[in-house]
Amino acid sequence: MRELALHVLDLVQNSLRAGARLIQIEILEDTEDLDRLTITVRDDGCGMGADLKDKVLDPFTTTRTTRKVGLGLPLLQMAAERAGGSLIIDSEPGRGTEVKAVFQHSHIDRMPLGDMVGTILTVIISNPKVDLVYRHRVNGREWQIDTRVIKSEVGEDALGMPAVIN
Repeated sequence: MRELALHVLDLVQNSLRAGARLIQIEILEDTEDLDRLTITVRDDGCGMGADLKDKVLDPFTTTRTTRKVGLGLPLLQMAAERAGGSLIIDSEPGRGTEVKAVFQHSHIDRMPLGDMVGTILTVIISNPKVDLVYRHRVNGREWQIDTRVIKSEVGEDALGMPAVIN
C-alpha cells in the first residue's frame, strides 16, 4: 500500500467483517511537540479472543476463507515500525477492537496520509447502515464528522443521496 489512507480502509473492512455497527477513526498529527502521527480505528464488532489476537500480525493468519494470507495488519505494523513507530491491538470478544498505529511524523520512511476524504466518503456511501465517526486533529485544530448527526438532520436513508454526498 502506498498511503496510510488505504491501511485505514483495510482496517474499516476488518471492522465491517466483524459486524461493527459503529466505527471510529481518529487521526492525530502533532508536528510541533511530539513529531507524531497516530491513527486509531476502533469498532464495536465481535472482537477477537486472545488466541487470534496473538496471531493476527502473522501474515499467514486470516479469518477469511477466500485466501490463506492476511497481510493488512502485518503491513501496517511494518510501515509503523519503519517510520519509528509501533502498532498496538486491543480486542476482546463481544467488546470490539482498537488498532492504533503510531509513526514519527517527520520520518523519511513514513508513508503519506493520502486521500482520507475519499476514504471516508467511500466508507460512508458503501455502508449507510453503519455509523462512522471521523476525527482529525492537527496541532490542536480539530475537524470531525459523525454520520449519526447527519442522519438525525437529513434522515436515516439520506446518506446515499447525491445532494447529501456533495
